[in-house]
Amino acid sequence: MVAHLDTTTPLHDEKLRLAINAHLPDDVSVLEVRTRAPDFQSQFDCTYRRYLYRLRVVRGDPRGAVLNRDRVLPVHDVLDVDLMRRASEALVGRHDFSAFATQETRTTEREVYLCDLRPERGELRLHIAADGFLRNMVRAIVGTLLWVGTGRLSPTDVADIVRSGDRSRAGPNAPPYGLYFVEAGYEPWDRAASDRRVADLVV
Repeated sequence: MVAHLDTTTPLHDEKLRLAINAHLPDDVSVLEVRTRAPDFQSQFDCTYRRYLYRLRVVRGDPRGAVLNRDRVLPVHDVLDVDLMRRASEALVGRHDFSAFATQETRTTEREVYLCDLRPERGELRLHIAADGFLRNMVRAIVGTLLWVGTGRLSPTDVADIVRSGDRSRAGPNAPPYGLYFVEAGYEPWDRAASDRRVADLVV
């Protein structure tokens, strides 16, 4: 997470980071401090956001399910991952994502730069980046891709759902506990650079 603050402290960036961490609770830590222009806004200057959704197929292999409870979505079905990946391609680009929004009052057009389902670290992980996201958009996308993986929808259906703007045709919102905000970008989207930055995620 990126945040900004205004301060008159004479401490240089690294010393300020250590000083802040000395007063934070154990479950919060500042990893880096940078001096920016006085008008910098962490929310409004962000050019893209990237999320990660973690799934793990536990059917036939329940190892780690207890340790990852409330951190990873356990999937008890056999999934057709190839179909899910094909369906995710329909989400890349600039579209009206009304079909994946919940009680959204803002404009529903967004540009998705990345929507990639990857087997990683023994899990199935959806990496998704866009210039912005609607309320529950990522969770609705995951729920829809799970419908594709279990045969309830086809990749062509997902493209039709995007065009329809009809929320009732898309899948349910996946649970929140598999969702992670992993990057706020402040430069133009560059997939290779973004992948490098998230490669060493703790999760």
